[in-house]
Amino acid sequence: MNKIILPVLAILLTAQSPAYAINDKYRKQLEQSGCTQVSETQGCDIHKSKAENARAGFTDPAADSANTQTPYAGQWVAKSEVGATVATIRIDAKEQVWVNGKRVNAKRIDGALQFKQGKITFTIQGDRRLTGQDYWTDSDAGTKGPIEIE
Repeated sequence: MNKIILPVLAILLTAQSPAYAINDKYRKQLEQSGCTQVSETQGCDIHKSKAENARAGFTDPAADSANTQTPYAGQWVAKSEVGATVATIRIDAKEQVWVNGKRVNAKRIDGALQFKQGKITFTIQGDRRLTGQDYWTDSDAGTKGPIEIE
């Protein structure tokens, strides 16, 4: 008898359909309310709108991080020590960088955004509380100067 029961039990266990945690109606309620299953347990109301839940302090962390402004974004001007413009820099919210209208690659190094154009290396600090820490250096001429936000 055991020879028949064990194989049948094994087949039944492997042939079971997967269980889904939520149904379609509940998923739609979560989407419309801006709640997650976790935030619902913390008080987010699936019967309210996203705006109402946001006013109550419940927001989607993934959406928050997508909307977070980078400290580097904006129009910058690299100046020489005598005040002449060396380069104009534009950085968008995705940290894409253009120097004098030409797209350049940028990377984060030790809390700063660093990028090059030709022999000039530009460094912009991420901590905006630090003043005078944004600068450019020309490795060929041996000169350097400040970068200021417009």
